[in-house]
Amino acid sequence: MDFDLSEEQAIFRKVIQDFVRDHIRPVARDWEHEGRYPAEIVAKMREMGLFGITVPEEYGGLGLDTVSMTIVFEEISRAWMGIAGIIGSHSLSAKMIARVGTEEQKKRWLPLLASGEVRTGIALTEPDAGSDLQGIKTRAVLDGDVYVVRGTKTWITNARHAGVLPVLVKTDPDAEPKHTGMSVLLVDMDAPGVTVSRDLGKLGYKGTESSEVVLDEVRVPVANLLGGVEGQGFKHVASGLETGRINIAARAVGVAQEALDQALAYAKERKAFGKPIAEFQAIQLKLADMATEVQAARLLTWWAASRTDAGKRTDMEAGMAKLFASEVAIKASLESMRIHGGYGYSTEFDIERLYRDAPLMAIGEGTNDIQRLVIAKALLRELP
Repeated sequence: MDFDLSEEQAIFRKVIQDFVRDHIRPVARDWEHEGRYPAEIVAKMREMGLFGITVPEEYGGLGLDTVSMTIVFEEISRAWMGIAGIIGSHSLSAKMIARVGTEEQKKRWLPLLASGEVRTGIALTEPDAGSDLQGIKTRAVLDGDVYVVRGTKTWITNARHAGVLPVLVKTDPDAEPKHTGMSVLLVDMDAPGVTVSRDLGKLGYKGTESSEVVLDEVRVPVANLLGGVEGQGFKHVASGLETGRINIAARAVGVAQEALDQALAYAKERKAFGKPIAEFQAIQLKLADMATEVQAARLLTWWAASRTDAGKRTDMEAGMAKLFASEVAIKASLESMRIHGGYGYSTEFDIERLYRDAPLMAIGEGTNDIQRLVIAKALLRELP
């Protein structure tokens, strides 16, 4: 087993680190506090091709392996996790289209998504359905050669900047089991009846919007049924969420690593009782635990990513990575705040942002309790 990055991956990591150093770190604190949309950073990511990280090269994308994808999300999240969100949902949906879309859908959308000319997210959650996706109420009724869609989706990243949005709907609400009556439609966000009604206020995860989308008698061509077959939507989404959970795990590793790095730097500089606090055993114990847990989270995330690249089912591995890494991020951000003392609570430092961003990873792409159920079911499935 090789726990090192390949030479190509290491070079790519340096490219992303340089981008983060030059274009995100200098503005992250001020723009995040201002609630400013990072249009200039988005433009640079388009220029670098980062909107195409999960799009195959034949359609104009970078076609990155999954480990390289985690590098992108870790390094960006170290500076500003909200920026990672802008390409996170986009990359999940682009990969889903690349994997299960019809050839017509791939040719139409993937080149545009790869360039960032058209952006996307994914519309799953509803006001009354989060972890229980089979409980969604959004309905798509076939009317000739179009589906008429009615419903409300919420917590949708990129909603105000998306050109097309994969929407999970019920095409057969009476189907049993329920998941066999669900499909994904590629909804044109400029279509009549589509309204981004409001942006939701958030503790952290700023820089990108999280919005409510209302679909009022939206007419979607049958050609926009993802994969061209009804009843496959839940399978498409479940498979996509495996990649999404690895994405979230990588973001969590980035937040945790930044919390550790800032704690180390501060502990060396801050003096108490005539010496740097890094010399106190109480501080050293915290740093040692943080470093061990961050590296364990990273290796677990790379393991899940490697299994994905090997073409293996990774619901358990992705769930483990997301569960562990997100809990490490929460713990590391709090421990770093404690090491910083009052300064960690100040908006003049970055620690408070890390502390606000970390909890999202324990909630997004399925709560951690859902991950525990996924892991347990996978373990039981493997029993003889």
